[in-house]
Amino acid sequence: MRLPISVYANRRRQLLQALPANTIALVAAASLQNRNRDTEYAFRQNSDFYYLTGFNEPDAILLLIPGRSEGEAILFCPPRDAAMEIWTGLRAGPEGCVQHFALDQAFNLTELDARLPELLSGKMALYYPMGESAQLDSRIQVWLGQVRAGARQGWQAPEQLVTLSSLVHEMRLFKSSEEVALMQRAADISAQAHCQAMRVCRPGLYEYHLEAEIHYQCQRQGARFQAYSAIVGGGANACILHYIENQAPLLDGDLVLIDAGCELDNYASDITRTFPVNGRFSPEQKALYQLVLKTQEACIAAMAPGVPWNVIHDLSVQHLTEGLVDLGLLQGEVDALIEAEAYKPFYMHRIGHWLGMDVHDVGRYKLQGQWRALEPGMVMTVEPGLYIAPDNLDVEPRWRGIGIRIEDDVLVTTDGHHILTQTVPKQVDEIEALMASGREDQHDSAI
Repeated sequence: MRLPISVYANRRRQLLQALPANTIALVAAASLQNRNRDTEYAFRQNSDFYYLTGFNEPDAILLLIPGRSEGEAILFCPPRDAAMEIWTGLRAGPEGCVQHFALDQAFNLTELDARLPELLSGKMALYYPMGESAQLDSRIQVWLGQVRAGARQGWQAPEQLVTLSSLVHEMRLFKSSEEVALMQRAADISAQAHCQAMRVCRPGLYEYHLEAEIHYQCQRQGARFQAYSAIVGGGANACILHYIENQAPLLDGDLVLIDAGCELDNYASDITRTFPVNGRFSPEQKALYQLVLKTQEACIAAMAPGVPWNVIHDLSVQHLTEGLVDLGLLQGEVDALIEAEAYKPFYMHRIGHWLGMDVHDVGRYKLQGQWRALEPGMVMTVEPGLYIAPDNLDVEPRWRGIGIRIEDDVLVTTDGHHILTQTVPKQVDEIEALMASGREDQHDSAI
């Protein structure tokens, strides 16, 4: 599943309209990254560049020049190379970029240094993602120096350097119907993977067995890459927020927390579920789990256009603190405990984050110093959690080492919200029933 090329052309037109006259914008593709010696990591395109082009080759440069008669959208791309294509696969080349990616002009990347100074000359401002890549910042200075060196030829370098990111990132924050459909498909694939992990889980497996199930289920449905390194934390490992070792055994009586989501056409999903390794919650696990679930449901219910982002986080703090007092894990008046941030040893992160082409996606959380209001088209995660560290001597031993997080991807709609990841069970009875069905299937297959 991929977005049509017309979507990328429309985005470029929208950005061109936002650029002032007599300016130029530059966006660079990602480069291959060495894994070790002469092998590279799997290529992942720069999100801003892909958002504007749909082009998935390294080292290209996109230029947008409003009002340019010869063409406003220009790409410099790697040339065709028959010998290299035997090893690394076909390249589009300049002709293919114009034909298949709806660009006005395209040139070999080898021509960039010769052509760019002239394209920069006479422009009032250069827009580019300042400060995001030291290598690109350095190249920009070289190109500007070349323009200044041509002063006797009448060349004039841009007098202003302006960050492009704020314009592009504001565009990326609001998802079109095509993007929502793509994110829904990624969420559906990841949801099925989480369900399968619940079905196969049992004591004696290792964390990496469940990670393998997640990867397999996603890849067999066309989502080859995960949006981030999967977290599979059994027992006390669930109290490590970004635990990715995934090497420990899954023990009878423990919970396991899985935070994983696939990426589809560079769009992320992000789901967390926590469930008992043996298929049954203990009383302490169930009490904490129900508190986190109640909190998440209240936060999602509050999501609607016009609601400030931080209201959702504050609501999570209120519910979790009240619940911790009810369970005896905190003592005192709720308002005073919140003021003192007494909840932070148990809940140390925010309620969620924007979601899109990056799992922690771009977009401002504040405008003019104020938390921005939710608007239709935004997608955010809602992921309250409670983490009782194994060495927390302020609580009874029966609570220690329990980590729980529940996370869903939520789209803000014109009349409220829509949960993209709602097909993954999260009610206690639903989880236990799904896990029981998995054990029955394993028993039947063994007969």
